[in-house]
Amino acid sequence: MPSSLSSSKVDALIFDLRDVLFSWPSETTTSILPEKLRSILSSHTWFIYECGQLAEAECYTQLGNQFSLHPDEIQQALHDTRASLTANSELIALIQTLKSQSNGHLKVFAMSNISQPDYAFLHTRHVDWSLFDHVFTSGSVGERKPNLGFYRHVLQTTGVDPARAIFVDEKLENVLSARSLGFMGVVFRGVQDLRRVLLNLVGDPVKRGKQFLESNRGKLTSITDTGVDIRENFSQLLILEVTGNREFVNLKDDSPPMWNFFQEKGQLTTTEFPFDLDTTAIGLTVVRRDKDTAFEVMEKMLEFVNTDGIVQTYFDHTRPRFDAVVCVNVLGLFYTYDRGYQLTETLQWVREVLYHRAYLDGTRYYETPECFLYFLGRLLKKSGDTELHTDMKGLLKERVQERVGAQGDSLQLAMRILTCLSVGLRNELDLQALLALQYEDGSWVDGGMYKYGSSGVKITNRGLTTALAIKAVEQHAQTVIRPVPALQAPLPESITSRSIRDDTITKHQRKSSWRHSLQRMWYRGSSEASA
Repeated sequence: MPSSLSSSKVDALIFDLRDVLFSWPSETTTSILPEKLRSILSSHTWFIYECGQLAEAECYTQLGNQFSLHPDEIQQALHDTRASLTANSELIALIQTLKSQSNGHLKVFAMSNISQPDYAFLHTRHVDWSLFDHVFTSGSVGERKPNLGFYRHVLQTTGVDPARAIFVDEKLENVLSARSLGFMGVVFRGVQDLRRVLLNLVGDPVKRGKQFLESNRGKLTSITDTGVDIRENFSQLLILEVTGNREFVNLKDDSPPMWNFFQEKGQLTTTEFPFDLDTTAIGLTVVRRDKDTAFEVMEKMLEFVNTDGIVQTYFDHTRPRFDAVVCVNVLGLFYTYDRGYQLTETLQWVREVLYHRAYLDGTRYYETPECFLYFLGRLLKKSGDTELHTDMKGLLKERVQERVGAQGDSLQLAMRILTCLSVGLRNELDLQALLALQYEDGSWVDGGMYKYGSSGVKITNRGLTTALAIKAVEQHAQTVIRPVPALQAPLPESITSRSIRDDTITKHQRKSSWRHSLQRMWYRGSSEASA
């Protein structure tokens, strides 16, 4: 990924003046109502005046005849509006920052439907016009947006590659024309939303994400969807595994023989909460203990296998729960120490869950299908067992490929990308969507990994989601994957080729570049306020 703006995929920013960098009221000191004024500004007469094809006095005369108004009153109303134009200082400051950080790489242009007299007046406003490398006006060019000729003139004059230029305008029709010529088009709907989009398009996502983790080291705690802070070990262990940085996490005791999900008393459940095999398995593979200690814990785990041969969740016979993801993580521990053969029934059940897509609605403790697939990919990375890889990798590859392009939050997308990479797939489509979801502070949110089994209350961790997103972006950029033949797994007889084909089509509706993914989110108004 680019390490600075100088290596960004964006060379130029192009902004509208009057409706983006400036704002103007529709009220005047005249009798002309705002609705009437908007009609005047949308008339053919006004359009040709903006293109320099009509003198100012003649324009007012024709408008007076057209709208049954005195030309002097129209002139006064329009002079009132231009006199009250105010610069969007916050946006201008952002543009100045982006340009200065680019070390001379980023060019900034203005492109506006504005007459020569109005632009001459606007140029007297207290704005640092040196910010712009060039200002293109309809009055000087003789073309106006959304006519394609105006855009082509800008491209020819500047030499800008439209695929490396961001065009920002308040009017959708103007943005559509820009996009039709290859620009990255953004409909302006407010400074805060635009700030996030520009940072995501122009900035370095990895650098910004790491800055978030650094600034919040030791404070990357979890929270429920009901707003309760949860001090737990599971997310801390995963953050440590993903980042390799012990200072990012808050672990009270980093090397117990067995781990509890909670760091203190149980929260939103029984205060005396039992140790669990899930957190323990993760803990012993992230914070390695001596072999004898690990073996002792695994022997204890084997005492908590049900009559089907499936490993349980808790070191507590009064809580007979089992979960497919927990099984995967326990298998990860056993295969790390070459003892996977002791949980063959558990492995077989995990394979059946994968084979029959039983994970699609999540599991008892894990919210999304991506959790199951991600931890299964982690299991394969932990193990060098040839038989395990032969049995599972091809099927995992097929299943995660089915998920590519499906809707998902930041955590789902990051996990999906990493799982794809683990089986030799490059997932550009979900990477594009993930990049669009980064917050202004550099973090990624909206990632619910696990939940309380009884209540369904979800637990999220912004630090974990951000860490996984960074890893996904970095590894996607660094990994060179040669095309490999897909390993096809036989399908159950109950699943027809047509049902699979229909499912695949459903899952692949989102197709575009990552820039267009950002734009689509902009349309849906899904840009969240930065936290």
